[in-house]
Amino acid sequence: MTDFEKTIREAVTAGREAETRFLAELVKVPSDNPPGDCVAHAERAAQLLEGLGFTVERHPVPRETVEAAGMIAATNLVVRRKFGDGPVIALNAHGDVVPPGEGWTKDPYGAEVADGWMYGRGVAVSKSDFATYTYALLALESAVKAGATLNGTVELHFTYDEEAGGEIGPRWLLDQGISKPDLSIGAGFSYNVATAHNGCLHLEVTVSGKSAHAAKPFTGHDALEAATAILTTLYDWRKRLSDRVSDIEGIGSPQCTVGLIEGGINTNVVPDKVTLRLDRRMIPEEDPAAAEQELRDLIEGAVRNREGIKVQIRRILLAAPLMPLDGGQRLVDCLSERATQVMGGRVGAMGVPLYTDARHYTAAGVPTVLYGAGPRSIEEANAHRADERLPLADLCKATEVVALTLYDLLKSG
Repeated sequence: MTDFEKTIREAVTAGREAETRFLAELVKVPSDNPPGDCVAHAERAAQLLEGLGFTVERHPVPRETVEAAGMIAATNLVVRRKFGDGPVIALNAHGDVVPPGEGWTKDPYGAEVADGWMYGRGVAVSKSDFATYTYALLALESAVKAGATLNGTVELHFTYDEEAGGEIGPRWLLDQGISKPDLSIGAGFSYNVATAHNGCLHLEVTVSGKSAHAAKPFTGHDALEAATAILTTLYDWRKRLSDRVSDIEGIGSPQCTVGLIEGGINTNVVPDKVTLRLDRRMIPEEDPAAAEQELRDLIEGAVRNREGIKVQIRRILLAAPLMPLDGGQRLVDCLSERATQVMGGRVGAMGVPLYTDARHYTAAGVPTVLYGAGPRSIEEANAHRADERLPLADLCKATEVVALTLYDLLKSG
């Protein structure tokens, strides 16, 4: 271990309590998406970053662009630290979170710490990595102050629409030319370096019929009955998805979930309209266009011969899978080596059965992996569930891993 590596490790350890307080402040500011009004959180994050000595660029997304994404307001934050000529490495985490929902035993905005875990909505996904990346950059700066020579730039990209698809967060920053990174690390967990993830398709299916009095249902065309035929078809087909298995460790099989159902007028009226929303997770080997066409054919075929029934299918989201790109292997190797050293066990590259906004970096040709603070699984973190939580030991360790990886990638010689 070099003196500069020692300096980085010591800086992370010395900053542990401050990093915990930083994260707590972020958890205490709601940023639920929906509804997607995240400006207050962005401003609080910017203030905290400025309090640490960073220059923060605030990039408000135009109102019409935000509303088209189904949100209310969003401001993306960018911090740049140039150490010299060399690669630009972007560290991206999102500050928007799913609403808390029911079943909490802790205040979802309380940032309560119990038995070494911090609780709160977004504490693991992914406000934690606001802290991970910020304090990793501070630790890297401590090595420079001690005399280390680095070549390159580190950027912090803190965005606010991952839960809505990332179109006005990372993609907007890249499309606007605000950032042109060479490598990217996206929010993740501490015990694997994710190099691939699933794609995702969201469809809205509207089944239309004709209302009628419940005393004479045969005088109408029952949209719910038709929707039931669609559901039966989809659930029978879903069983066969387990036959398709990704070759990438950690990915598994495709999935399909009917997450929302809405319809009907009253108890005594034949429903004239029912709306379904589907979530179809695609493994990296699948072609997104073919997966969508397969679903459309199944849905339309289920009601093709039903008199008076019409079906409209609208695509809400099509997120491509994340796949490794040429030029990213050194990033993967450095993260895996450092994580193995710090986490106390082998940490290798694998896939995760999620989808994230990191895909926008790979779509722009930027090699990207997912790594950050968190336990071994989304289940252990209670991600998107009640009592979301983060082990604070992992926050400190992940910060050390990221800081040392940045040092490896940017150091001279």
